[in-house]
Amino acid sequence: MKKYEAMFIIKPSLSEEERKNLFLHLSEVVTKNNGSVSSGSVWAEKKKFFSPIEKYEEGLYYLMNFSIPALAIKEINHAYKLNENVLRVMITKIE
Repeated sequence: MKKYEAMFIIKPSLSEEERKNLFLHLSEVVTKNNGSVSSGSVWAEKKKFFSPIEKYEEGLYYLMNFSIPALAIKEINHAYKLNENVLRVMITKIE
């Protein structure tokens, strides 16, 4: 298993309950693909973008650290991009 870090940009219009459900869903995607989440937290609240993303001028940044087999990265990345509340996602390998 390799260690990864994922940075998500989330729609700022979500309620507190919707955010909690989304963060839970993001973690479940990792565990369903034989991984484990070591940490996850809000990195920045409503940070302004340089240019709009899907007509949004700002977004909530969520940072998650996890371990997962390298072959599962493609599947989880695809699952995150299908979620309509995730504006952008970037997954990087931690050495």
